[in-house]
Amino acid sequence: MLLRSLLLAAVAPLLALAQDDGSVTGATSSAAAAGYSCDPTKCKLPTCNCASPNPPGGLNGSDVPMFVVFTADDAVQSYTLDAVNQFLGHRQNPNGCQPKMTYYVSINFTNFTLVTDWYVAGNEIADHTMTHVGDPPQDEVDGNLIVLNALAGIPLSSIQGFRAPFLNYSVDTLKMLAGAGFTYDSSSAAAIPVTDPGTDAYWPYTLDNGMANDCLDVEGSCKGQPVLPGFWEFPMYAYFDQRGENGIHLMDPWLDNANGENAINDTATLEYMKATPIGLYTHPIHLSTTYPGVNPSNSTINMINQFLDWVQEQQNVWIVSNEQLLAWVKNPVPISQLDTVEALKCSTPQVDCSRRRYVTGYRRMRTGCCRIVRSQTFRSTPATDAPTSSPRPTTRTQLKKSPTGNKRASVFPPIAPHPSGTRSAGNVFALGRVANGANLTGGGTGPSDPSGSPSAASYVPFNGRGFALPSGALYATLFGAVGALIGVFGVVGMI
Repeated sequence: MLLRSLLLAAVAPLLALAQDDGSVTGATSSAAAAGYSCDPTKCKLPTCNCASPNPPGGLNGSDVPMFVVFTADDAVQSYTLDAVNQFLGHRQNPNGCQPKMTYYVSINFTNFTLVTDWYVAGNEIADHTMTHVGDPPQDEVDGNLIVLNALAGIPLSSIQGFRAPFLNYSVDTLKMLAGAGFTYDSSSAAAIPVTDPGTDAYWPYTLDNGMANDCLDVEGSCKGQPVLPGFWEFPMYAYFDQRGENGIHLMDPWLDNANGENAINDTATLEYMKATPIGLYTHPIHLSTTYPGVNPSNSTINMINQFLDWVQEQQNVWIVSNEQLLAWVKNPVPISQLDTVEALKCSTPQVDCSRRRYVTGYRRMRTGCCRIVRSQTFRSTPATDAPTSSPRPTTRTQLKKSPTGNKRASVFPPIAPHPSGTRSAGNVFALGRVANGANLTGGGTGPSDPSGSPSAASYVPFNGRGFALPSGALYATLFGAVGALIGVFGVVGMI
């Protein structure tokens, strides 16, 4: 019981943090506060798009598929990927491909090999700062890029998106992201019902004419500011229960009480979610069935799957990542031509180990790929491929910098040109193993190496128990608890 209590005490702050991460209580904008103006005859795709609830490219609503964006935030570990896979791993989009999603990764507690697996499986990896801080300074954002690139091998040119922890961002955050070469931000809320004439449920849009969301919350934004040509904003679309704009739910809506009730009602939550199937923005730790101390209700898990079942029973519904959605928005085509959209096809990043060359700090693996030899600062443990001490913004500079000083160039020299000859700054390297052919939603070990050598063993989080105290910590904790009890009895005796 003591160990269980300690585990619950350890995880409680994380759960509280995640539960407060991304809630809204009412409208965050208005037409008057936005003061938004955009000329669609001048702002044209694929480089510019006006904020509008109408489909991009002038398409009729009947010709546009319903896109349901699935995202997850925070650390990547086996239990968080298990939580996502219980909703997506068994599903297919209309073309027979398994759905992809976007994972906004923060660095603390993250298993970098699993990040690599998730990326190689075709999912989008995005920036969520190093240590999960709102309104982040630049070293938190840049440090995340460097660590994901150096420790997980994610190409810098593939890390295009950002979401601010707690959805706490500023105009300076947006300017910093655009200056660092990001493609988009997804930290704003669309918190006015789409049925309202003044809705802010816009398709992704560029900031050529400033922000049109969160105008009541973010100082200095909107009314034409900030002007960041070609930088995209992805509003996060809220759900509304029977109370309308007074019953708003954004991230993890299954954690909220629907319709002002005193307790969670999964049936009521499912009912209002069906009214606006637009996005699922999750903190997967809440839904993990393998993390000690977290016991999600089977009713809640079944409800989310029921919602996705219902979504997929509708006509022309696609579960996608933000990256996939943006590819379509930039070049929108009607439903009849969706088979031409490369981003929606059953493709995964190609890993051609035979074309790689050695780079400083790397060694050959038995699979033929390259893998990082960790520095003393970021020493990893063999069982987890996660650093024994989390990288911090203050230590990120110890990783080798790009000689060009370009934040979007590879931190280490590119290993090989991409077969297409494009995006040379974003070549994949430091891949732990070839995972093509694995479960397309990630988390699998992939097939055996084509050369005949065995593939890497399945990853076991931490030391195989999902959560583990350091060696000797249990005895130390028990000793300390006994000492504390003796001290309490001593104080009581004095009283």
